[in-house]
Amino acid sequence: MKSTTFRKSLLAATIAGVFSMPALAQDQQDPASDDQQAEEVAERIQVTGSRIPQSSNVVSSSPISQVTSEEFEFSGNVRTEDLVNDLPQVFPGQTSTDSNGATGTATISLRGLGSNRTLVLMNGRRLVMGSPLQGAIAPDLNQIPGALVENVELLTGGASATYGSDAVAGVVNFIMKDDFEGVKLDYQHSFYQYNNPNENDVAQAARDASFDLAPGSGRDGHMNDFSIIWGVNADDGKGNITGYATYRDIKAVTQDNRDYSICSLAGGPGAYSCGGSGTIPDGRLTDFVDYDYFIDQGTFQEYDGRLYNFGPRNYFQRPDERVTIGAFGHYEISKNMEFFGEVGFVKDRSVSQIAESGAFFPQVDLSCDNPFLSEQQAGVICGPGGPAGASGDPNVWEGVYIGKRNVEGGPRQNDIQHLSYRGVFGIRGYLNDTWSYDVSANFGNVTLSSTYLNDLSINNIGRALNVTTDPDTGEAVCTAALSGVDPNCVPWNIFAPNISQEALDYLTLPLYANGETNLREYTAYAIGNLGDYGVRSPWAVGGVELLIGATTRTEELIFQPDSGFTSGDGAGQGGPTIGVSGSLSVDEIFSEAKIYLVEGADWADTLTMDLGYRYSEYSTAKETDTYKLALGWDINETWKVRGSFQRSARHANIRELYQAQSLGLYDMDSDPCAGASPEATLEQCQRTGVTSAQYGSIPQSPANQYNAIFGGNPNLEPETSDTVSAGFVYRTMDGDFDVSVDYFDIKVEDAIGIVAAETTLDLCLDTGDAQFCDLINRGSQTGSLWLGEDNIVATNVNIGFEQRSGFDINSSYTLRFDDDFGKLKFNLVGTYFTKFDTQPVVGLRVYECAGYWGGVCGSPNPEWQHNLRATWENNDGLAVSANWRYLGETQQLDDGAQDIDAESYLDLTARYRWGENTTVSVGVNNVLENDPPYLTGAPGSNGNTYPGYFDALGRYVFASVSYQFM
Repeated sequence: MKSTTFRKSLLAATIAGVFSMPALAQDQQDPASDDQQAEEVAERIQVTGSRIPQSSNVVSSSPISQVTSEEFEFSGNVRTEDLVNDLPQVFPGQTSTDSNGATGTATISLRGLGSNRTLVLMNGRRLVMGSPLQGAIAPDLNQIPGALVENVELLTGGASATYGSDAVAGVVNFIMKDDFEGVKLDYQHSFYQYNNPNENDVAQAARDASFDLAPGSGRDGHMNDFSIIWGVNADDGKGNITGYATYRDIKAVTQDNRDYSICSLAGGPGAYSCGGSGTIPDGRLTDFVDYDYFIDQGTFQEYDGRLYNFGPRNYFQRPDERVTIGAFGHYEISKNMEFFGEVGFVKDRSVSQIAESGAFFPQVDLSCDNPFLSEQQAGVICGPGGPAGASGDPNVWEGVYIGKRNVEGGPRQNDIQHLSYRGVFGIRGYLNDTWSYDVSANFGNVTLSSTYLNDLSINNIGRALNVTTDPDTGEAVCTAALSGVDPNCVPWNIFAPNISQEALDYLTLPLYANGETNLREYTAYAIGNLGDYGVRSPWAVGGVELLIGATTRTEELIFQPDSGFTSGDGAGQGGPTIGVSGSLSVDEIFSEAKIYLVEGADWADTLTMDLGYRYSEYSTAKETDTYKLALGWDINETWKVRGSFQRSARHANIRELYQAQSLGLYDMDSDPCAGASPEATLEQCQRTGVTSAQYGSIPQSPANQYNAIFGGNPNLEPETSDTVSAGFVYRTMDGDFDVSVDYFDIKVEDAIGIVAAETTLDLCLDTGDAQFCDLINRGSQTGSLWLGEDNIVATNVNIGFEQRSGFDINSSYTLRFDDDFGKLKFNLVGTYFTKFDTQPVVGLRVYECAGYWGGVCGSPNPEWQHNLRATWENNDGLAVSANWRYLGETQQLDDGAQDIDAESYLDLTARYRWGENTTVSVGVNNVLENDPPYLTGAPGSNGNTYPGYFDALGRYVFASVSYQFM
């Protein structure tokens, strides 16, 4: 109670101070004229990383990368995340190429530190959480209308002092066109063009497995993107309204259309094979120890190792349909007050698709008088020496695990729809010529509707397999129907080739979930030039600029799965999906100062210092202090040296705090204690719960998927990060050449995350430490980590640290020609990582992931990446642009055999402007049609590769037309 009272008093005092200080200054200074104020506004802009406007020609003291609207145009990308993910500082989060576990959202991860540590802004203000789904809390880039993006600014490294929690890795600020006049129509069509020679190792493995091969060549993944922008200025020039509407339709691509994803790859270089799932369409009956049969035309045969090729049905690109409508507006109410507002609506629907559901080895009892059993089948299981009667009853086959892929019922699909609303309303202006103010309210809401199709009910599978003969009719009937437990039960005859539609209808379990996220944020701040009171450095003309403000923010999340989800009855879900409901609020005061230390000296045109501080108090009783110090030394008009230190913090989000703990799946290449010849020794495996009797007979998961317990932790502490940057900027007087080189070091401590289940298993094998071994729950019968509810606990904790260090290089050079030959411009953006370290457990091994992939390191983390674009533009409206995207080589962690060579992509675009109204563009990305590397045992991969990282779908061809009229 005391903490709440203090928080409210502190917030009230700060807001009062925001307005009382300007009011006090009003008595001391005469108001500036409208012309003076307009001139000041024109000369100053707001730069990402500070709320204090700065002169438009000043280079920021913190390194900021920028992507312009022209870059969007040349890239031809209709998805905002595709363009941003191409930047060297950015690593993919959720993308359109995710299928299993897809959330229907698009997220980004600065420096590979995670999308939850990357704060996404629109016009300097937060976006609402993207979705209540697991893995989707980060803002959804689908909420951003790409046609309205003026430019994107990326500030990597901590920025919590300016923007609050979640800015540990940095900030991505989408700055929108909000002062448009006229009408502009845009349309673009694009698609992927592919060629499949079927000559690679994956295709050969498919031949060896007698799988179908990919088609030779074709086009797919067609996309249509429409947008209209309109704007009007007030007659008196005091305001503007800019509106927009966009529509995007993207078609699906399945993995059977590419020769490197035609099957799920297993093995390694020189010994590739097509893997797959042991849950086969034929059906299997086994105890994984003494017997293992598959069903062949009404007979039981010894299982021959056959697998189901689940890859071809999976989506490589999800279908997606999106509509956005919105407007930006501002109007000068009086000479000292301007109203501004932003409203937006987004409707987005995407469908993920993976292979068919089935009976994934539930343990059931079968009766020997099951009328579906053939004479041979009955003899195998119920005859002399058969498994029936092992527990005493000769007529019951007890505890058999049944695997049967439901190829008759179609692939599993998750139809995900999001509706998003956003509103920003506020006033800003001047109280006098010293103080300006900004007061705003930011509202956001996302509603989710999810329908999961073609899964099967575990409960109904058990009932449909327990079949006997109806004494009255002589027909096969469910025991549950005969006893009245479930009169609707329809027998499932897996012992013969044909499955009845009635049985499929009974088994099929549609699953439903809904939910929403909400954001309510109220912010007020004032900016004053204390130089008007004589507060300035004795060596500078400019006065100290001070900002003081306060904000209060509340976020809410509700996720409500239906009973089928929560009970874990969905056979293809890997465990129950539990609802989440919670809220988190924070009250904050913050301040910034820009101090001109030296101006006009022989050794310095300007020397400035930027300071920032934020105090945050959360509804969980957690408190954080964040701050920054940045120095900018403009030696002269061509050289600038800069450096900064920032302390940032991130409070755990609602899911990390309150998600119920439940069973889920994770990918692991293999269980070191499984198989006939385990990789680990008996002594090591006994540490994980393996008995001597189980050793050498534990089944491997055929699909390389294992069980873990995931969930939240309300006792999580906020994580903190320290960011150090230092660099220089060189620019020529004519503005035709500039280059900046900046060193960065970001270290996140007490990081909020999980100790990966595979890491826990490895640490238990190596050390026998109870803190790891006690988290492993092997099955008492089989010793597995994937059957039933066998698992490893991997709930949220404060783990060790994450650290990223390296250098960013940004450069541009313009070569101007005589006459009508125009100009040639080069732009280079590159990042070199010296450290990409992660420590999953405090005090234990630090994994050095720069230049590595796999295991704890996850997707590829090359030491060097760059984009180099060359654009020639003449004076007649023609422009030709070429972009070279380079991804450095990576090695598989811990001396793995799968190294990834460096990859280069060439993109070409031509644009022509007819007069002032019409623009036509055509382009091809990945002109040389480089295939992605194919990998086995790659965590988080899809289609044997990382399609969000590599160009996995072939050449991307696009053509667009734009027409603008007043």
